[in-house]
Amino acid sequence: MRKSRLSRAFGKRTAQINPNIMKQGEQHPLHPSLELNKQQLEGVYSRCSDFHVRYLPIGDSNQAVIYYIDGLANASRIEQTVIEPLTGFSGETISVGYMAEHLITSASSKLLSTFEEVIKHLSIGEPVLFLNDEPQGLAFGLSSWQTRSIEEPTAESVIRGPREGFTETLRVNTALIRRIIKSPLLKMDSFCIGEYTQTSIIIAYIEGLAAPELISEVKERLGSIQIDGILESGYIEELIEDHPLSPFPQILSTERPDVVSSNLLEGRVVILTEGTPFALIAPVTFFSLMQSAEDYYQRFMFSTAIRWLRYFFAAISLLLPSIYVALLTFHQEMVPGSLLFSMATSREAVPFPALVEALLMEITFEALREAGVRLPKQIGAAVSIVGALVIGQAAVQAGLVSAPMVIIVAITGISSFMIPRYITGLPIRLLRFPFILLAGSLGLLGIMSGLIALVIHLCSLKSFNVPYLSGVMKSELRDILIRSPIWMMDARPDLIRTTNKYRQAQGQMPNPGQGTNDE
Repeated sequence: MRKSRLSRAFGKRTAQINPNIMKQGEQHPLHPSLELNKQQLEGVYSRCSDFHVRYLPIGDSNQAVIYYIDGLANASRIEQTVIEPLTGFSGETISVGYMAEHLITSASSKLLSTFEEVIKHLSIGEPVLFLNDEPQGLAFGLSSWQTRSIEEPTAESVIRGPREGFTETLRVNTALIRRIIKSPLLKMDSFCIGEYTQTSIIIAYIEGLAAPELISEVKERLGSIQIDGILESGYIEELIEDHPLSPFPQILSTERPDVVSSNLLEGRVVILTEGTPFALIAPVTFFSLMQSAEDYYQRFMFSTAIRWLRYFFAAISLLLPSIYVALLTFHQEMVPGSLLFSMATSREAVPFPALVEALLMEITFEALREAGVRLPKQIGAAVSIVGALVIGQAAVQAGLVSAPMVIIVAITGISSFMIPRYITGLPIRLLRFPFILLAGSLGLLGIMSGLIALVIHLCSLKSFNVPYLSGVMKSELRDILIRSPIWMMDARPDLIRTTNKYRQAQGQMPNPGQGTNDE
């Protein structure tokens, strides 16, 4: 009679649970009855062919059941560390706690008290065991699935520096960071976002370096996300950035553990996402997006020269086609006579004005570049280079475009490759077209108007309440316009508002040693 009343009561309670959709925030305790727990859990995972069940008789009067998902759990280790010790037990009474302490040889186990916890651990590959007359389950750390090995990031390659890159496995990524920053002050807070994907998110920061208000702001923005699933860190980036309609990125994404570690040491916060090798770093400025990890591995005079070249060619990538269109359309008097005569001769057979010619060539070049990226690696580079040469030469011979325009577009494309980060180069490539239209309609006045509007827009941007163009001050120029020697960079950036300002001894100088004097 008592069992039937419990069954009816539990049936009323579990009837409120949708077996197909387990809503976040709801908690449904496990029942002492093994049969009721089996019915509920097997109902949730009905029509799931990869959901496996193993029934085990334990001793004379006990019964257990193990659930796991094939492909996520290590079946051979389950057999060795769980099933064999339990089937060999000959006692009369047993409990979940006794199994965890004395029978199971798994290195890690955890007691579970709700169905939501059971589903969470099953979803990450951990098998769960139920025992009759026990209102708890036991999860084992026996997850195992195929992962990609650690490789060098293809989008952030360096000549000198570490060759390791993040993978799609979250714990591998956290371990790569721990290998660099070994202090226990490196904190990693975990979140779970996505009603269906239940994606694991980790917020990493160094306690005492990251400002508490920055950490609270990041957690608050992540906590406000309500979405079905997170498939890549780009989802999170769009949902937490300050100005989502701006083409400029306000969060840095990187595959390199050394870049993540250097930003953690400056007091920034890092967001790691399960299933993607890209980590998010906040806050950032425009100048930090123009820096490369290799700037700090080469000698400072070479890094400074490359940094100046980078800014110069970024300006060329943005403005060169529009300046060419403005000079040919409105300001021919600014072009030397011999050069103007040569350009006019080459354009004699071209039926289009300079504006249409520039747009046609730029669109074609961008299409070839994207085609080279999407094609297989073995033929992508060859198609993009050969395609550009063949199409450019054929277009000039057919009289569709002039030879100077082909040269201008080629220089512009090469200049865009000087930008160290792909996400920083995208807005410059996008803004190139409005500048060409402004140059074709208003000349140099249109270009200047566009530049003023661009600077105003950049001044209005913020990244987690840090101004986007901040850092152009005397104390920050040592790491923006130039790359100072390491022994001169004793202070962390002021814009991060870190609680620990200095990262090395003040006034530290190189110590070449005494050596021996030549006699």
